[in-house]
Amino acid sequence: MARMMCMNCLISCQFKCTEAGLFADSGCTKMLFKCWDKISTYGFKLHHHYYQLIGSKRVSKSWWRKLLLSWLIGWTVVSFWIFCYMSSQATDKRKETLASMCDERARMLQDQFNVSMNHIQAMSILISTFHHGKNPSAIDQTTFARYTERTSFERPLTSGVAYAVRVLHSEREQFEKHQGWTIKRMDTLEQNPVHKDDYNPDLWEPSPIQEEYVPVIFAQDIISHVISMDLLSGKEDRENVLRARKSGKGVLTAPFRLLKTNRLGVILTFAVYKRGLPLNATPNERIQATDGYLGGVFDVESLVEKLLQQLASKQTILVNVLDTTNQSHPISMYGSNASDDGLELVSHLNFGDPFRKHEMRCRFKQKPPWPWLAITTSIGILVIALLVGHIFHATVNRIAKVEDDCHKMMELKKQAEAADVAKSQFLATVSHEIRTPMNGVLGMLHMLMDTDLDVTQLDYVRTAQASGKALVALINEVLDRAKIESGKLELEEVQFDLRAVLDDVLSLFSGKSQDKGVELAVYISDRVPEMLIGDPGRFRQIITNLMGNSIKFTEKGHVHVTVHLVEEVIDMIEVETESSPKNTLSGFPVADRRQSWKGFRSFSQEGSIHPFSDSIRLIVSVEDTGEGIPIEAQSRVFTPFMQVDPSISRTHGGTGIGLSISKCLVNLMKGEIGFVSIPKIGSTFTFTAVFSSSSSSSKEYKSQQINNQANSVCSEFRGMRALVVDPRPVRAKVSRYHIQRLGIHVEVVSNWKQGLSVISQGNNVIHMVLMEQEIWDRDLNGPSLFIDNLEKIDHSTPPKVFLLSNSISSAGVCNLTVIPKPLRTSMLAASLQRAMGDGNKGNPRNGKLPSLSLRNLLLGRKILIVDDNNVNLKVAAGALKKYGADVVSASRGMEAIELLTPPHQFDACFMDIQMPEMDGFEATRRIRDSEQNINNRVHFGESSVETYNNVLNWHVPILAMTADVIQATHEECLRCGMDGYIPLERTSAHDMPMASIRPPLLWHALRHFNKLHFFPRDRQTMPVYIKPRSDIGFSCILQCRKQSLLIFSPYLLVKLASQNQQGW
Repeated sequence: MARMMCMNCLISCQFKCTEAGLFADSGCTKMLFKCWDKISTYGFKLHHHYYQLIGSKRVSKSWWRKLLLSWLIGWTVVSFWIFCYMSSQATDKRKETLASMCDERARMLQDQFNVSMNHIQAMSILISTFHHGKNPSAIDQTTFARYTERTSFERPLTSGVAYAVRVLHSEREQFEKHQGWTIKRMDTLEQNPVHKDDYNPDLWEPSPIQEEYVPVIFAQDIISHVISMDLLSGKEDRENVLRARKSGKGVLTAPFRLLKTNRLGVILTFAVYKRGLPLNATPNERIQATDGYLGGVFDVESLVEKLLQQLASKQTILVNVLDTTNQSHPISMYGSNASDDGLELVSHLNFGDPFRKHEMRCRFKQKPPWPWLAITTSIGILVIALLVGHIFHATVNRIAKVEDDCHKMMELKKQAEAADVAKSQFLATVSHEIRTPMNGVLGMLHMLMDTDLDVTQLDYVRTAQASGKALVALINEVLDRAKIESGKLELEEVQFDLRAVLDDVLSLFSGKSQDKGVELAVYISDRVPEMLIGDPGRFRQIITNLMGNSIKFTEKGHVHVTVHLVEEVIDMIEVETESSPKNTLSGFPVADRRQSWKGFRSFSQEGSIHPFSDSIRLIVSVEDTGEGIPIEAQSRVFTPFMQVDPSISRTHGGTGIGLSISKCLVNLMKGEIGFVSIPKIGSTFTFTAVFSSSSSSSKEYKSQQINNQANSVCSEFRGMRALVVDPRPVRAKVSRYHIQRLGIHVEVVSNWKQGLSVISQGNNVIHMVLMEQEIWDRDLNGPSLFIDNLEKIDHSTPPKVFLLSNSISSAGVCNLTVIPKPLRTSMLAASLQRAMGDGNKGNPRNGKLPSLSLRNLLLGRKILIVDDNNVNLKVAAGALKKYGADVVSASRGMEAIELLTPPHQFDACFMDIQMPEMDGFEATRRIRDSEQNINNRVHFGESSVETYNNVLNWHVPILAMTADVIQATHEECLRCGMDGYIPLERTSAHDMPMASIRPPLLWHALRHFNKLHFFPRDRQTMPVYIKPRSDIGFSCILQCRKQSLLIFSPYLLVKLASQNQQGW
């Protein structure tokens, strides 16, 4: 099911890519499906087997019912087992608790009984010493009663203590006379117990005649009623006395009803012996040495009750104390005899008498609670099992439907793949079919401009050329958007001059800005490095889109482009004040640019770059005073194909995708873009971009070969001093920036009076004065007076005065040299050269080459052009023949194979890809196969080298020419054996193609590299390496082993062409 969801998303993405644009990249979903198929190969097999074994319709429903029933029965048994297990665990825990509590009570009872027993034994020694060892005795009843009462706390379990003396029959009469009472018998009282209130010792019968008597002579007050009783006459006491004197240890009686209290108790008896009895005496010796017996009475019921009172958990359990000497008839000493079928635990008691066995039986007072945890757990598990069974049952029923959906989805996938292939082919075909005639049109227009045309004809040609370029630019924008959406757009990393790039962009919009009277300016901070590493073509595209929009929507005021380091702007934020008309380029109010970068991560700690990194973060702002963007439309500014207002597209034109493309490119450059706009005031767009510093990079980059004349021009003006007269600080700062690039020291004043004062002081010689046209427009008499006073100043050569103007029509003002804006280094240098005497160095007209050596640059070189389009053949042949090349044209692939079969005299071949009968790929493969066969035959000696013009290794350079924009086309070119790939994909300002080798552009390239060879005669120095570079438009680099190099750069060609128009 998860796989089906992924497949659904994938096909949805395919349909979205198809709807994104007609010219979307053919690899939009092709590569996506390819990766998906690789990842899901094994998963799909497992998924398929799962369907077959589990979810297939072929499995009978009864089998599923049996499986479900087994599942339910199994989990019912499991839940019952869990209930029993948890219940037993609870019972065991309850039993452990009861055992712990019972052992605690038994231990306490036994410990306190031992304490009492030890004290009674000590009293027996005391009586032996002070009663029998003294004559007369030191102990009487009063003394004994008082002593036992005071020491009762040391016998916590005893109810009373009594001492009985041994009296022989011969001594009875004297003993009774001495004591004053008769020895009484006990057995009658045991047989007929009386209530304690009816108890009267005088009514007791005298003890019968026997060999010896054991009457009680001393007793604790609480049991003083036993005095005069003969212990030998009682059943329990008699056995106790006899065992005590024989064993020499304390002995216990069986539980019996105590006299008077009628409560259940026991008596602990110790024999008192004569002094001098050895420790190892025999039982007979012990009997003969016995003087008396000391007994302790234990009221078991009250004593156990008192003990339990000391425990906090007394009420939790029930305690029974039993005498189990007779296991078959145990005697209960404490507790109820009622039987209980509940849990009961037994703890054994040891009271020191090995003959008597005692134990404590404990049970909980309350019945055990219901095992709710076991019940809820088992029921919960059973419920979960039932739910799982239900889900499983529902899943099984759903699988059949999902299987059908899977088959449908696979069919849709195949249809989507077929649509993708068709779309890719359509894109390639449309691109080729549109670009090929457009390149022919533009190429022919270039050739037409080289002929003798009058002003009207030249205007018509230029209009047609501009329309063609606009059409191709529109196609390029749509293709760019499709590339970005498919993720196929990648950035180059080359070294480039940022200032030169912006100068070229200024050249593109200088005409429009002058026609509209809008001031256009660029300022780059001195802290920005001269050379950067990045993608200048895409950076130029962003600037072009933003500046184009600003020029389009601005009717008055200015368009100002500034470039700073992000760190520099962060430092300036705290001291920068609000913008005012005096602080702007043209004096018109503008939107606060600080609001345009509000929220940029680059200005936060998380967006900062490591201080030791070689990354350069630039922030570029494009400020205008145009119409502004309505508040309700600002949220969709970066939405593709969305206009601010439907009327905008009719008034100003455009597709509405320029800003969306710019945002995507900024993201690729690891930057951010934002804007602030105020209706009727203007807009400011700001973006950041991350580049690398060329000085710290360890990579080897090919630097752009542009503006080589700039260094020589700068050397001509280096050391000169210039004075700029401008009342606006921002505009003066821009003028200083451009003039200082020529090596000229610049001073700035706000009016002509200050300028005259600076010149008249004579501290430094001023070679030139550049005055803003606003000075002239404000006060016509003042500037004239300024020029008159300059001539009166005593200088060997008065400074040359220039007028900075937005319009070339101001050239007649006071006969001053007008430098038109926007200022650019090349234009500024040319104007200064002309005015300072260095400007008349030749200005070739269109169609006329200034040097005959360039005419012969390709003299003797034979080049084959293969193209089925006659227009392209004419354009290319005319361009190459103009430089002396011998051009041969072919319109079919078979014809090219025949011409390039060795031996031949061709130095190079330009091969079209899409041709009828046989395309360029197949033709190239056959040519390479033919060359390889001949090279092998020569190498193995099967053919002589003289047969093939003494060439050991045949390999003619073949360059592919196509208007396709598909990456697969480039890869196919290299696979089939071509040496290079010339994608004619750009005619926009940021990346123009060398469309069908246009004559004037080719001438400027050859003029720039007039000392290099085009193709070496020695074929053994081949092969030729061709490397397309999109960073400077398109560069075709041909390099042989002799290190001779020729670069075709549209960026360079456009620059040289524009310089030619300016008078170079």
